[in-house]
Order: sequence, then C-alpha cells, then structure tokens
Amino acid sequence: MHFPNFTLLIFNRMTFPKLTKDTPLAIINQFAQNSLVDCLGICFTALGEGWVEASMPVDQRTSRPGGYLHGGANLAMAETVAGLGSMLMVDIQEFDVFGIQVSANHTGSATEGMVIARADIVHQGSQTHVWNVEIKNEAGKLISTGRVTNMIVKRNGK
Repeated sequence: MHFPNFTLLIFNRMTFPKLTKDTPLAIINQFAQNSLVDCLGICFTALGEGWVEASMPVDQRTSRPGGYLHGGANLAMAETVAGLGSMLMVDIQEFDVFGIQVSANHTGSATEGMVIARADIVHQGSQTHVWNVEIKNEAGKLISTGRVTNMIVKRNGK
C-alpha cells in the first residue's frame, strides 16, 4: 500500500508512520499489523480531534471459555484506542506513549458480532493523557466503560 506525501519514521530498525488526525485509517491499521491489536482483530474505524474509535470482533480470539467476550480483551481494546489517541497528539519522533493505568467496569456482555470502542480525551497534559473509553455492542448497549492514563516520555533520553 502506498500513500504519496506520507512520512514514515524509523525507530530501532522499525518503520512507523508519522501519525496525525489526518493520517488515513488504512495506514494506521497497516501500522498495527503483527501486534496484539492485529491478533485481537481490532480495526480503527474513525478518529478526530481528541477522540478515536475502533471495532473488535467477538470470536474465539476475544472470548473466554463459554463464548462471552473476555474482560481482558475489553481492557486491551481500551488501551489500544487511548494509546492511538495519545500518539496522534504528540510528535512521535520526539515522544513515546506508554499506558500506565487501565481500569474498567464491565456492565454488559456480548457473545457475537462486533464491539465498538470510543476513546475521548479528558486531560491532555505535557506528561500524561487521561482518556474515557466506552465499549458498546452493535446495538449501542454499553458493555464496558474504562479509563486509561498514558505517560508521554521523551524518546531515547533526548
């Protein structure tokens, strides 16, 4: 896949896109390949100023024994959408983003279909970002609500 006028950055012999809210979703989803995000089937679907959305299937990768969506999959999805949100807000040539706290309340269940997460920024500081994340089923029923705190750290001790 090739996108003209799109900047790629190289860190530790790996190529990363320079992310902004205008980065095509196809590039962001390609960037997530061969990671936990990809293994769980998470796909970024929309983003804007201070928010990110993604979907995740309820299937054998994301379910606990018995077929219910695993709470840990919800937490991974919450940290994923909030992490991308923070990456879009900083210069990733200069800063890295690390999730330092994730918590959630699971208020519903799902056994099939897709769940959709939306992360909204609550606090955008110079060293931390705090996000609220809601995960809903395709009918709009709340499945999980969470909070993610990301730490913004200078790369390579710069």
